[in-house]
Amino acid sequence: MRYLHTMVRVTDLDASLAFYCDKLGLKEVSRTENEAGRFTLVFLCAPGDEEAARQKKAPTVELTYNWDPETYQGGRNFGHLAYAVDDIYAVCQRLKDAGVIINRPPRDGRMAFVRSPDNISVELLQAGPALPPAEPWASMPNVGTW
Repeated sequence: MRYLHTMVRVTDLDASLAFYCDKLGLKEVSRTENEAGRFTLVFLCAPGDEEAARQKKAPTVELTYNWDPETYQGGRNFGHLAYAVDDIYAVCQRLKDAGVIINRPPRDGRMAFVRSPDNISVELLQAGPALPPAEPWASMPNVGTW
């Protein structure tokens, strides 16, 4: 068994790509437009996984955009996506500077949560050992839910 992808339904493909690619840093590796089914599939991967994603079709996140409007509820029910990052403080600062709310700041130097435009929780985990607690993160409160 091997992990292939996680599918997330999105309501605004442009806003979702701006979040996942421009802000979070994922890379688009393929896109399929299906006129008969009236949907678009966009597969994304973490930086450094591009070759594996193209060759093995994994590990990826599949954004599914249905062309006919639909209301999706329960993004919290989905759970979350999780990514290891080299410097959790730098990633959180970059996201914050891009206007992303840090719902659960990395107070412990190890874990943070943000949400996509469709309310999908994204967990960021420090690769390796936790970084020493640092401000402004150490005293930053939680915002909303994750």
